[in-house]
Amino acid sequence: MTVDFNSLGRACSEVRGLSMDAVAKAASGHLGLPLGSTEIGAALFGHSLQYNPKDPHWLNRDIFVLSAGHGSMFLYSWLHLSGYDLSIEDVKNFRQMGSKTPGHPEFHDTPGVEATTGPLGQGIGNAVGYAVSCKMAAGKFNTEQHKIFDQKVVVLAGDGCLQEGIAQEALSFAGHHRLDNLILFYDSNDVTLDAMAIETQSEDAVKRFESLGFEVQVVLEGNNISDLLNAYETAKHSKSGKPHAIICKTLIAKGIPEVAGTNKGHGEAGVKFIDAARKALGLPEEKFFVSAETRAYFEKHTQQLVAVYNKWQETFNAWKSANPKLAQLLESAKAEIDPQDLLKEIPVFPADATIATRKAGSDVLQPIAKANPLVISGSADLHGSTLNYIQEGRDFTPSCPTGRNIKFGIREHAMGALMNGIAYHGIFKASGATFLVFSDYVRPSIRLAALSHLPVTYIFTHDSIGVGEDGPTHQPVETVSGLRMIPNLDVIRPADPEETAGAFAASFSRKCGPTLLALSRQNLKNLSFVDSKVRRDGVLKGGYILVKETTELKAIIIATGSEVQHAVEAAKQLGGGIRVVSMPCTERFDRQSAEYKEQVLPNACRNRVAIEAGVTAFWYKYVGLDGQVVGIDRFGMSAPGGAVMKALGMTPESIVNLLK
Repeated sequence: MTVDFNSLGRACSEVRGLSMDAVAKAASGHLGLPLGSTEIGAALFGHSLQYNPKDPHWLNRDIFVLSAGHGSMFLYSWLHLSGYDLSIEDVKNFRQMGSKTPGHPEFHDTPGVEATTGPLGQGIGNAVGYAVSCKMAAGKFNTEQHKIFDQKVVVLAGDGCLQEGIAQEALSFAGHHRLDNLILFYDSNDVTLDAMAIETQSEDAVKRFESLGFEVQVVLEGNNISDLLNAYETAKHSKSGKPHAIICKTLIAKGIPEVAGTNKGHGEAGVKFIDAARKALGLPEEKFFVSAETRAYFEKHTQQLVAVYNKWQETFNAWKSANPKLAQLLESAKAEIDPQDLLKEIPVFPADATIATRKAGSDVLQPIAKANPLVISGSADLHGSTLNYIQEGRDFTPSCPTGRNIKFGIREHAMGALMNGIAYHGIFKASGATFLVFSDYVRPSIRLAALSHLPVTYIFTHDSIGVGEDGPTHQPVETVSGLRMIPNLDVIRPADPEETAGAFAASFSRKCGPTLLALSRQNLKNLSFVDSKVRRDGVLKGGYILVKETTELKAIIIATGSEVQHAVEAAKQLGGGIRVVSMPCTERFDRQSAEYKEQVLPNACRNRVAIEAGVTAFWYKYVGLDGQVVGIDRFGMSAPGGAVMKALGMTPESIVNLLK
């Protein structure tokens, strides 16, 4: 396909105009990247990327992630010109209430946006996750006769993204796993927000990428469309078996001479000069101008893209006919999952089972993974402790892309971002594991998963001071309550093996957000005096009556996880007027009907105690000002787990003393 450089050059001028006009109208935003990387957009959206704007989720599209999400007008401008469902009115409403063009790109909000980005470096991790998922999909679904997955994952990042530690983690993973379907454009303009980049970085970028296992090209004229196209085609058709980095020496805020090439060009400082800049670009006084010629060019380009798309559809239909079971499996990725169907796959645990919930989780994961081949798992170098290895799944490696166990290495932050990328792709059900205390390393990715409604599962073990001898550095006293503060994140802390079964079924059936499972290191008794179905279903509701009073209700004890056993024992000591409520997931409980919540926690009973091996403040939401909380408002200590629990008051006696 020949390149129409005149049309692409005209489009670049008009995209610069759109970015200037949108930022000026909003009186906020970032001009630096949209103006400095314009030619990268022209090369990709105007010529090289494989996509169909009328089917944004086409399975075999090339995937573009804007890691430097502050430059969102770059993406919105090119999506608009390319024919996505993003009108000129949407562009004019940049950063306005309820618009399709928020300040940073948000998944679900804007057709063509593949990931929620803005926190720097996250998009790099997301792109690596996409690349993993695409490799897995190709390995699982392609056949010798029909190749339905054959795409590239392209990410645009800047100096700020690459300074973040998550970028190093993710790129190291990509290089080691030889993700040759990944192409990273590095917008190397030598500028950060505060100052020139030389004040904060001095590494040799070429050597850095090469040492990580990347094939590297340098485009000295990063605003030259021809050079960019040549670099992309070289990367696309390379047989090196390596991921690719294209370092583009661009001019930040190109088109506004007063701020171009300086840190002032990063944000909106150039707005005061845009009238002169627009005139110099040959644009008319009309704001948000797109010429008829540019419209015609992209209409023709779309026709060419749709022709490729239609040809792929023929291949896809032939593949479906030849592989009905594979087609059914692929279609199932979009289907709703009934948690009861998953629970039917999980055998009931022996009544006398006494095992850690991390071990129960391992036992539960196996039948779930067998029932759903799209479930994958991974761990940050802790499979031997988190116990979430899919036993029949093999490892994901360059020679085994169908492996269902991902060894993320000691890269918790990247693990979270990669899992998000896999979830954005929408085919595989991603889960990953580490110790709960290290959720602090994953938290930015967890927050974005919740914001983006991604169905990710976090299997985080060693959930409390019960960790014991490893001491306060590894005892997450504040962590569970802190995680509960993230909107749209379900945090489930099961009390025994059957609640663990309910927790896994809840998580792997959830479609609208992530779930975090907080599992114990120490053994817990199976609470078999209550039917297993009651406990499993109780988790799905978030909280339920585990021990019902046998006389007039005098007090309610609320507990989670390993402390439920203490609540049960305290109730025995206190007599028949005590109710025990197991509350493994407050988020799920809060979503229940008012009638159900009143049934479990009647307002008339204000004599309440909550117990959890963590900070106390959170629980006053449920016990009220008249209630009490048995918890730990200090760091733990290094000693055997049982001794630490006793020393810090995690005992039935603590509850009994409060209620008496």
